[in-house]
Amino acid sequence: MSPMRVTRLDDALAYEPPLHHGVGALRLQGHEAGPTVRFWSGLSYYLPGGAADSAPTVEETVYVVLDGELVVTADGDEETLRPYDSVHLAKGQIRSVENRSRRPATLLVTVALPHEET
Repeated sequence: MSPMRVTRLDDALAYEPPLHHGVGALRLQGHEAGPTVRFWSGLSYYLPGGAADSAPTVEETVYVVLDGELVVTADGDEETLRPYDSVHLAKGQIRSVENRSRRPATLLVTVALPHEET
């Protein structure tokens, strides 16, 4: 059994997700934060007006809003997510995320790894 691996927020590595603007992102687990088998997790901070442009999800994805408010649009359906609301997106689903509020928003992101990485 592998030892427990802790990533402290102060030690989380920043990364730049493609097609995002006004968003700061940290890798919590997986990829450069250390190996995971089936998924990776990150934390995204959306400034007011920050967004992830419309694009297909690369793999199955779950978003959980931890603070603030974000509008998620998927395949033409729009939902406003508030703290502790979550959404599941299937692989290839066209989605966008936007902070239309005047406050920053915090999003926990979990994404499945491609089968060739698992």
